[in-house]
Amino acid sequence: MGDDTHEQRLLDRMRAIGPLAVAYSGGADSALVLAAAVRALGPERVLAVTAVSESLAAEELPRAAGLAESLGVVHLTPRTEELSRPGYRANGRDRCYFCKSEVLDTIAALAREHGHDQVATGTNADDARDPYRPGIRAGRERGIHTPLLDTGLDKATVRRLSRVWSLPTWDKPATPCLASRIRYGVEVTPYRLARVDRAETAVRALLADAGLTVTDLRVRDLGDSVRLEIDSRLVERVAAHPGIPGALATAGYGEVPHDVGPFRSGGLNVEPRAGG
Repeated sequence: MGDDTHEQRLLDRMRAIGPLAVAYSGGADSALVLAAAVRALGPERVLAVTAVSESLAAEELPRAAGLAESLGVVHLTPRTEELSRPGYRANGRDRCYFCKSEVLDTIAALAREHGHDQVATGTNADDARDPYRPGIRAGRERGIHTPLLDTGLDKATVRRLSRVWSLPTWDKPATPCLASRIRYGVEVTPYRLARVDRAETAVRALLADAGLTVTDLRVRDLGDSVRLEIDSRLVERVAAHPGIPGALATAGYGEVPHDVGPFRSGGLNVEPRAGG
C-alpha cells in the first residue's frame, strides 16, 4: 500500500472522528495524528494535550509546544498525578496501565471542558502487536480513538508519511516515559525519575562535546546498579570515555556500579523484575 493511500485513509479516519483532543506527547506517532487532525478538520477543531508529570523528560515539552504552535492548534499542558496511583509506583509489568489511566482520564476531562467528546492517541499498528503494552487496554476501556492503528499504519509508515508532510518528528527517536527506564519491581519515585532524566541529559551533553552523534540512549535504573545503553556502534567508545563515571555520579548515581551496553528497545521487558 502506497503512502498516498495511507494518507487518504488516515485523513478519512480523522474526518470520521470529528473534532477531538489528541493525547500529544510530541513523539512521531502523536505528532502525525495531530497533523492529520489539523489537515482533516482544521486547527480550530483540534486540541493538543500534553500530560506533564515527573515521568516526562524535561527537554520534551518545549519541542512538543513548538510543533503544536506551528500547526496552529491550542496546546494544553495539564499536570497529571501518576505517582498518586499505587499501581504505578509499585512498578509491576502493568505499570503503563495505571499511567495511561491517569493521563487519559485527565485529557478526556479537559477535552470535555473545551467542547470535545473525542480523544485520540498515537497508538500504531506495531504497538498493538507488542505484548508489553498494557496501556493500550486503558485506552480501549475508555473508548479512546487510535487512528494510526485503525488504518494499519506501522512505525515505518508513520515516519515516511511524517517526512512527506515535513514534520520535524519524522526521524525523532522513540522517547518513552522515564519510568520505563526503571527495572520492574523497583519503586517509581520522583527522585528516581529525576535522576534518570539528569543522567541522560548529562551523558548526551558529554557525548555531544566529544563529537559523538547519538541516536538512542537510555539510562536504566536497575535498583542496585545502572546500565547505560547506547547505539551499538558507540558502546566501546562510550565505555572508554573517562567522563562517563563523573556524569553519572553528578546525576546521582555515584554510589552504584554502572556498565555500558548496546541499546535494546524495551530492554527491561525481557529481564526479571527486582527481587524476582
